[in-house]
Order: sequence, then structure tokens, then C-alpha cells
Amino acid sequence: MSNFVYMFNEGRADMRSLLGGKGANLAEMTNIGLPVPFGMTITTQACKEYYQSQRSFPAGLKEEILEKLAFVEAKTGKKLGDIANPLLVSVRSGAVFSMPGMMDTILNLGLNEQTVQSLARNTSNLRFAYDSYRRFIQMFSDVVLEIPKHEFEYLLNEQKEDIGVVYDQELTVEALRSLIDKYKELVRSQIERPFPEDPIEQLFMAIEAVFRSWNNHRAIVYRNLNKINHDLGTAVNIQSMVFGNMGNDSGTGVAFSRNPSTGENIIYGEYLMNAQGEDVVAGIRTPQPIAQLQEDMPDIYDQFVRTVHILENHYRNMQDIEFTIEKGKLYLLQCRNGKRTAQAAVKIAHDMVSENLISKQEALLMVEPGQLDQLLHRQIDSSAKLSVIAKGLPASPGAASGQVVFDADSAERIAKTGCKVLMVRMETTPDDIHGIIAAQGVLTSRGGMTSHAAVVARGMGKPCVCGCETIKIDYTNQEFTIGSTTVKVGDLISIDGSTGRVILGEVPMKDPELSTEYTHLLSWADEFKTLAVRANADTPEDAAKARAFGATGIGLTRTEHMFMGSDRLPHVQQMILAETQEERQQALACLLPIQENDFYGILKEMEGLPVCIRLLDPPLHEFLPNLEGLVVETTKLRTSGENPAQLAEQESLLKKVRQLHEFNPMLGHRGCRLGITFPEIYEMQIRAIFNATAHLTKEGYTILPEVEIPLTIDKEELAFFQKRIAAIAEEVTKDFGVEFHYCIGTMIETPRAALLADELAEFSDFFSFGTNDLTQTCMGFSRDDAEGKFLPPYLEYKILKENPFIALDRKGVGELMKIAVERGRKTKPNLITGICGEHGGEPSSIDFCHHLGLDFVSCSPYRVPIARLAAAQAAVSQGESLGTR
Repeated sequence: MSNFVYMFNEGRADMRSLLGGKGANLAEMTNIGLPVPFGMTITTQACKEYYQSQRSFPAGLKEEILEKLAFVEAKTGKKLGDIANPLLVSVRSGAVFSMPGMMDTILNLGLNEQTVQSLARNTSNLRFAYDSYRRFIQMFSDVVLEIPKHEFEYLLNEQKEDIGVVYDQELTVEALRSLIDKYKELVRSQIERPFPEDPIEQLFMAIEAVFRSWNNHRAIVYRNLNKINHDLGTAVNIQSMVFGNMGNDSGTGVAFSRNPSTGENIIYGEYLMNAQGEDVVAGIRTPQPIAQLQEDMPDIYDQFVRTVHILENHYRNMQDIEFTIEKGKLYLLQCRNGKRTAQAAVKIAHDMVSENLISKQEALLMVEPGQLDQLLHRQIDSSAKLSVIAKGLPASPGAASGQVVFDADSAERIAKTGCKVLMVRMETTPDDIHGIIAAQGVLTSRGGMTSHAAVVARGMGKPCVCGCETIKIDYTNQEFTIGSTTVKVGDLISIDGSTGRVILGEVPMKDPELSTEYTHLLSWADEFKTLAVRANADTPEDAAKARAFGATGIGLTRTEHMFMGSDRLPHVQQMILAETQEERQQALACLLPIQENDFYGILKEMEGLPVCIRLLDPPLHEFLPNLEGLVVETTKLRTSGENPAQLAEQESLLKKVRQLHEFNPMLGHRGCRLGITFPEIYEMQIRAIFNATAHLTKEGYTILPEVEIPLTIDKEELAFFQKRIAAIAEEVTKDFGVEFHYCIGTMIETPRAALLADELAEFSDFFSFGTNDLTQTCMGFSRDDAEGKFLPPYLEYKILKENPFIALDRKGVGELMKIAVERGRKTKPNLITGICGEHGGEPSSIDFCHHLGLDFVSCSPYRVPIARLAAAQAAVSQGESLGTR
């Protein structure tokens, strides 16, 4: 029974975790009768044991590989290393989750000085044999021997210049032979031994290189970006070679069953005749659109179209397909669910429901919630006058402006300073991943719609223009030219990934226009989700935006944000600096109508929906001048001796600021502690809420305010405020002659509050978890200090798998939330529970909240659509709402 190696016909699609995505799909395609070259897959378990064994092959792996290799040889009638009829294979990585371009491929393995001559005889094509050999030496040396790729590219370009040709396929037999010799001499000089000639040695070295590539820098960066577990390991796929570079009846290409940029239901892709696969992806030659294949090879095109439809119907998803044509025969080398833009993801999911291919629930699971964020960003204003200097291929939609940079390291470095950059390259490679992450967008002078830059940018939702051949890039002088126009490093340009335009300068943007498909998808999400999605909003404008995005209430209004305006800050400072109760009441009397107007606008925008208003939370000193600056100003006045009255005023202010200063304000005089020390402040806010509610109720609106007491740790605090809230509500009811609804609740922000939730529930109608502070108090982390100092190494060394301020810490913070919900509902079964920290818009945290049984999540207005979809996915994936087509 196989332990580490499976023949393709021994696997299945549901063995993805063991065979990797590529291996599982190769097995599935083989089993449904599609033309897949024979091969085998080494499992992810072998890779994991390789690392557990200090980077050595697990016992029995080599023997099992050779045993399975014999089956491949029997199926093909060829043998690895055989002089008469040599078998050549490709060696590719295949992780559980698609990581396009992050790990390397080796083609034509098995060639040496003897077998290359056999290949030439058997194909009657010496040029093809030498071309395959020089490619193999370059790939093997780069991936396995770790000799920089550019060393070989230099020799290749030098050889082409020497004989006066532009493209690789124009190299003569003599030029290729010379190049092979130069490549081998380069290898000898770099590793001080000849290039390996033994095909079995080549095979095992290549397999180990694929294992190693799992932990190369770019793969780690990609996994970090996409939150892929670093412990999964990669499978290795060994497949008999088919050749697209055997002449004009051969070719290679990459295609998608639907347009990955727009979602249009039309086969989309590119191919090159007389080429191998890396030529298409690397962008060395500009490929032809797939539709052209209908004219070049109509029978192959018809067969390919049928195959594409079989795959899409089988996998019930848009497919990314790699294919090769060898001497007029079609072969499939890979299929996987295709990377797509947010726009395409929504349209494809919607259209497949309309085509009765998938259910609504399946459609919801096909769209990554985070992708919706891309649809809510602005595009180039169509009314703007643009200085368009070039046009390339519209490889990934959206628009971006930034300073020109020509390499990934510069992009990363400059972006860290806060500057927006656009990366300009001839073509990108997997080594550029960190630059693509840092850049606003990517512009390349070579490559097509399925090049590395295009695929990776689409997956990240970044705009990309590829194949802009009119751009001449000069890396040495750090500039590019288009005719007489020169653009230097640091100059501002813009790109439009929807049209392929390259534009001088920064361009004006406009708000996005959301499609009907988008609206339908989110309406389906609302059908299936059980979590309500509210928004965090502090102004009527934010509230209106939240409602437009589908929020069903406000989960957090931070009233301290209302105190910083120029029309109110003087009154706030007067309130803080007041020496007597009477002085403070005068300041509060000025603030009352201002606060009432704030609440009136927000409550009116959210008519008929709950609005949770948190009473003042931060320490009072935050509203006063900075202590250090105040000390400097006072010292200057004292030294000059010119203005005694102003000095006395400054000294009085300095004294008060020093009195209010705290060493750890997050755990200091804030939240309900402030309301207990200065109850008149909270009473003013409560009265403002109820006055606004009463006004609106009299005007015929249904208003549902929720008064939230922050940072409680004991039921006596809530009892203290409950009496005052009830008394003020009664007064306002009498004053306005109108009844209105309200409820009282608290934020759970400390471990003690979570543990005493059963007691707090006696005086609460709702709990809202302030997960930002709960994370800090639970973990003992100061967020600002942690993220700036020690959290990066914690993530790098995998002490923590994720930043707990981005994704909820389920083991610690999540356990406190679970305790609080259970204990709170034990006291009050109808207790409303929700979350209002930044985690409320993060999909994995939303999933946790769903499983915890919360009633709502709350997030920023622009993340409301993300939260709606994530909440629906949590319900659907749990099986609560699964139905049939």
C-alpha cells in the first residue's frame, strides 16, 4: 500500500490535503478520462517528514519513488536515462492551496549529453532537443543548484545579440550548442563540479529542491499574505513530459473557463506556438489570445472548448487550465479553481446560479469576503482630462497612482515611509512578490494576461497593466521612455487596469458603481446569515453610508470623537479645568445642545434600527494640550518674564494637566470610572440622547437608542448608572410628553467583566464586546507597543499564528467571550450580545462570533458588505442553511 507516492489514477479530488491541489486535480482529470500525461504525486506528508527529519528524505521514500517510476515508464514505453528511448519528466510543486508562481518548476528532467542526442534522433529535430536541454540546464541550475537565474539570462541575451536574433526560438542549432556549453561552464565555475548527468540523481535533487522551496522567502511571504498555514507542506508532481516546442504544430498555453478580470462567460487565455509553458507565464514572448487558436488549429480548439466545459461542470467553479499541444495532440497539465478579481468573482458566482450550475449557498462560498473591499474603492473619473502616454493589456482592473520604482526592494522600502509607489518592470517573477504587495499597482513592458504579474495582481486585487511594449525600461538609469517622453524613478504616474492605459501624473478618482450581481449576492447573504451586521459610526454621514451598505443598526457610536471639533473643544476643556461644580455645569450646558444635535442626526439616519451610543470613554487629559509641549511653552514664558498674566494662565493649565496625567491611561481614569467621578458628564450625554430621541419620536420616527456604559467591572457600577438613566428618561418623557423605547448595556472589555457576566446581566439588556481592549487586557499587550516592537517576531517565530489585534485570539479572548455569553444568558436568556471592536469586520473573527451565538457584529461602514458575506458563509459552511439546487 502506498505511503508517500500515488500514481495519478490512484488519487481523487478529495485527497487535496495529502496530494496537494495540483496532484488531486491531476488525479481527478485522469479519472474522468481527460488527456493527462502519466505521472505520480509525492504527498505533502513526505514533505512534512522531510523537515521533521532535519531535511532528509524519510525512510523508504526513494525506494517508493523508483517503484512508481517503473509504472510511469511502463505506461509511456520510455525509461528515465535510457539511451534508445529516454523518458523526460517535469517536477513541480503542488501545495494544498494554490500558490501561483511561488514555488518553482523543472522541465525536461532526464536530459544529458547522451539522451539529448536520443531525443534529437527520435524526433528528427536536433534544434528542439538542444533547446529543451538548455532550458533544463537553466531551470535545474536556478531551482536546484541555486545559481541566480540572471547569470543564464545574460548568456542567453549575449548569444542572441551575437547572431542578431530577438526571440529564443530563432536561435540556431549551433547557437544552442554553444549556449549549452557556456551554461555548463558557468555551473562548473559556480559549484566547482560538473552539471549532474545521471537522471536518477537529477530526479532526487529536484524533488528535494521542491521540498526546500516550500520555505523559500517568497513562498513564506505569500502564505503570510493569504493566511495559509506554514505547516501544510507541499506535494511534488512528477509527470512525463509533453512538448510544445517541437515545431509549428506544437504549442502551450494557459486559459480560464471564464474571464478572470470581468467574469464574462467566455473562454479567456493565451498560447504560444513552438514554446514551453514558462514562455507564456514569464512574458518573454507576447502570446496570442486563445480565440486565435480556432484559426491556427480548429480541431484542437474545438476539443479544448469541450474539455473546458467538462472541467467547469465537474468542479462547479471557474477553472484555470494549463495545456500543451504536441504534434497536433492536446494534453492537460493542470487545472485549479482560477484566481479572479472581485468583480469577476461576484459575476461568476451570480451567473453560475442563473445557469443552474450551483446553488445560492455555493455561490456565497465562492467569493472571498475581503474581495468585496476592492469593489468599494474608487476608479478613474471618466470626466478627467488625462495625459495618456501608453497602452498595454488590461490585466487586472482598478486604478492606482504612485511614484515609479523599478525593483521590489525599493517598492517595499519606500512604501514603508507612507509613499504610494507603482512598480514598473519588464516582467515580474516570484522574487518580486514583496514589491507587488507593497505597490499600489504593477506595470510591465512584457507579458500577457496570464503572466506572473497579471495572475498575482488579480489575486491581490491590485491594478495591473501588462505587455506595454512601447515602454522601454532602462534599469541602469532608473527610467523608462515612450517615444520622446522620459519617466524617471520617483515620478508620479497612474495606471488603469481596466483599460490598460498608462497616464502621467496623479489622476482624479470617482466612487464605484456597484453591479446588479453584487446587489443580488449580498441579498442572498442576508437570506442565510443569522448574525446581524451593524456599523461603527460617529456622524450622520457615516450612519447614512453604513445604512446604504446594508447595516441593520449602529453597534458603536464613540461620543469622544464628537468632542474634538473646534466648536466644542473649548467647552470640553472648560469642563475639565473647572474648579467648581457650577463652572463645570456651565460648560456642560453649552455642550448639551451640541451633543443633542449630534445624536439627532445619527438616530434619524438609522430610524427604525438600533443605535448603540457609548458614553465618554477616554481619559480627560486627551482633550488638553500635550504635557511636554506645555512644559516648553511655560518655560519660555517664565524665562522671558514679558507676560505675567499669560504665564499664570499657562502654569494653572500645566498644573491641571499634570494632575490628570496617567502613566498607563488605558487602565486609568476612563470609561465608567470617569462617569462615577464626574457623574454630571454622563448625565449631560444621557439627557442629550433622550432629548434627541424624544424630538424624533414626536416627529413620527421610530427611534431605538441603546445607552452603553464602557469599561465596567462590577454590577454596582451598572446599578449606579441605571438609576440615573431611568431618572433622566422619566424627566425627558414628562418634558416632551412622549414615551420612547431605550435599553441599557455595557461593553465587556476586561477579563473580570467576562467572568462576572452573570452579575452584570442583572442590570444589562445587552453586552457588546470591545475586543480591542479585551485583547489588550487578556493578553497583557499594549497594542501600540506590541505592534511596533515585539509582535512581529512573535509572528515570525510562530509563537502566535496571527496578529491578535486583526484576527480574534480564540483560545484566550475567545474563551472569555464564550464564558461571558454563557453566564450572561444564564441570568438573562434574552440578553443581546455583539462585538464592536475592529474584529467585527474580519471574516475569521466573524465566523467565530457566529459559532459563539452572538446576535450581531459591528464594523466600519466600508466593511459592512464584507461582514454580511462572512456571516452568511459562517452559516452556510456550518450547514445551517444548506439546501439543494
